[in-house]
Amino acid sequence: MARLPLIDPETTSGDIRASFDRMPVKLNIFRMMAHAEANMIPAMRLGNSILHKQKLSAVNRELLILQAAQLEGGAYEWRQHVPIALGVGCTQEQIDAVERGDYDAAALSEAECALLKFGREVVENVRVAEAPFAAARKHFSDQEIVESIVALGFYMMMARLTEATETDLDPAAGMKVYDGGKKQGG
Repeated sequence: MARLPLIDPETTSGDIRASFDRMPVKLNIFRMMAHAEANMIPAMRLGNSILHKQKLSAVNRELLILQAAQLEGGAYEWRQHVPIALGVGCTQEQIDAVERGDYDAAALSEAECALLKFGREVVENVRVAEAPFAAARKHFSDQEIVESIVALGFYMMMARLTEATETDLDPAAGMKVYDGGKKQGG
C-alpha cells in the first residue's frame, strides 16, 4: 500500500487533467507524481523527450533505464521497462546481464559494455573516472553521453519517487504506454 494516496485522475483539472485524459494507461507512478502539481507536466515532458527524442538509440536508452532501476532498487521502473526494452529490440540476455550487473556479458556489444560501465559510474560515483569516460567517448557522441546522463538521472529520480512512497506496482503496461507517448510527441 502506497504511503501517500494516489491522486484520482477524475479529481484533477487543467493541464494535469488533460495529461491524464491523453494517457492510454493511468499508471500509479503518474498518479503519485500528480501530488507535485507544478512538476508533473515538466517531468512528463522530460520523460517523453528521453523516450522519443534523444539521439541515443532506443536499445541503449532502455539498457540505461534498466541499469538505473537495478542499481537504485526501482522495482516499479524495472517492471514497466523490461517489456519496453524487449519491444525496442533488447534481448532477454542483455536484460539478464543488466539485472546481474554483468557489464562484460557476451550478450552485450563492446559499445554497450562501455555505456553500462559509464552508467554505473554516473549512478554510483557521480564523478566518472577517466577510463570509463574515455571508453564511452570511443563509441558515443558528446550528445549521446549527455543524453545518457539525463536519462540515468531522470530514472534515478523516478525510482526514488516510487520507492520512497512505496507506490503500488501496476501490471506492466509496456509498449502501450511507450507508443502512447510517441503519439503525443512531447
